[in-house]
Amino acid sequence: MSRLRARCPDCGTHTAVALGPDYQCHACGREFAAGLVRVPRAWGRGGEAMAEAAGLPLPYPEAAVVAERSVGEQSLAVALALPERPLVLGGCCCAHIGAVEALAARGATLGLIWLDAHGDLNTPETSPSGNPWGMPLRIVLDSAAVAPDNVALIGARSLDPAEREFIAGCGLHTGEDAPERALAGCTVAYVAIDGDALDARELVSFMPEPGGLSLAQVEELLRRVRARVDVAGAGFSGLRADPANRAPLERLCTALGL
Repeated sequence: MSRLRARCPDCGTHTAVALGPDYQCHACGREFAAGLVRVPRAWGRGGEAMAEAAGLPLPYPEAAVVAERSVGEQSLAVALALPERPLVLGGCCCAHIGAVEALAARGATLGLIWLDAHGDLNTPETSPSGNPWGMPLRIVLDSAAVAPDNVALIGARSLDPAEREFIAGCGLHTGEDAPERALAGCTVAYVAIDGDALDARELVSFMPEPGGLSLAQVEELLRRVRARVDVAGAGFSGLRADPANRAPLERLCTALGL
């Protein structure tokens, strides 16, 4: 399917047409602020529940479904299918790689806000588990799609020793005002949200960790991001296909301006 045309979530027809970054359904008339890219893959052992979560119903036109045979093929396919303003739904956090690289290639200075209980900063050599879903942020940084100084890692509280060492030396931002520091000099941002960044009582994630951010805290953070730059795209990953997730995801989309 052309990335200019998508399936309308309301009437189910393939008549939602891209009008710049927005979509309008020519059948029912509804307008949407983003195109949905589903990525039903989880690159690691036992991640089937994450892959299923890519099918969660969200009120955005479905522009593409990407299910490739490797992380590299997936990233390329996501990049090629990416709408002008994408909303990516994984799967694991590897779903964000192609979106970040494609948005960065469009020329604007891209900031990256990465919310995750884990660092996603391992390499095949440093990873204790060997699961690729623990590596996507490192892949993005090593590709030079985004400079470390334009990246904020928020909510990380379960880090491997090699990840802590990398954070200390690479220049990405953590802490209270990390979004503002990361976005200084940027014109647009991509926001990647792994469900385990949030309190498990408010969002059902695949790999919950204690001490997550409240939904209200994340909404406020997203509004801070919007106040500084345009949100060029966003994505959710690391979820379970629990119907209770739909309402909090919609709240986060609203806070993003989508």
